[in-house]
Amino acid sequence: MTDDALTLEPVAYIRTDFTGKFGLPRQSGLVPELTGEVVFTGAYSQPDAVRALSLFSHIWLIFGFHAARKAPGKHWSATVRPPRLGGNARVGVFASRAPYRPNPIGLSCVRLEAVLDREQPVRLLVSGIDLMDGTPIYDIKPYIPVADCRPEAAEGYTAQTRLHRLTVCDPEGLLGRLPAEKQAAASALLAQDIRPGYADDPARIYGTEFAGFDIRFTVSGEVLTVADVIPSATYSGKEQP
Repeated sequence: MTDDALTLEPVAYIRTDFTGKFGLPRQSGLVPELTGEVVFTGAYSQPDAVRALSLFSHIWLIFGFHAARKAPGKHWSATVRPPRLGGNARVGVFASRAPYRPNPIGLSCVRLEAVLDREQPVRLLVSGIDLMDGTPIYDIKPYIPVADCRPEAAEGYTAQTRLHRLTVCDPEGLLGRLPAEKQAAASALLAQDIRPGYADDPARIYGTEFAGFDIRFTVSGEVLTVADVIPSATYSGKEQP
């Protein structure tokens, strides 16, 4: 039998405001305000490689789940527990987009804001991201509406959760501590309800690192209240989400 293993090499890495997994949108495009920068590496940083890419409004990023923890001798399970189903209901791994897969490869559709190819390294400015800072990008393809858009497609179990949103309450204006250009993105992100699917404790303080800050919050019913926003480097006694 021949060895059919495929060796992948990153063509780029993405720079984002997320240093950890907790707080990331569950899918790309859910928070259009979130931006990132795809930075090409080595021989792939060539203007010719992105020629005509600016003609497209959206692109596919094929990436690696580099931060997914792997148990010794095991890196996938036949079933997973989607957070939006409460963290208890199980579905097949191939009926999910969970990061713990036989091959840790993901797919994100993002909006292409700009192609910066007149300096090195070549970069792409994108929005609607759902990726950690430093995520390896293995390939990039244009989004082609006539082929990629299927309005008649069945939503499966995601239909029951796609409209779930929280009302973000910031009575003390704590989100104002963030850089002005990051405030709208932070508010839109929090509204997505980034808590684990099984978590529902009004007294618990959750937190996520975003744009160099720890955003702490509580959730009661459908209302999220911002509790604190502080530079992440100075925060002590952080509770794990």
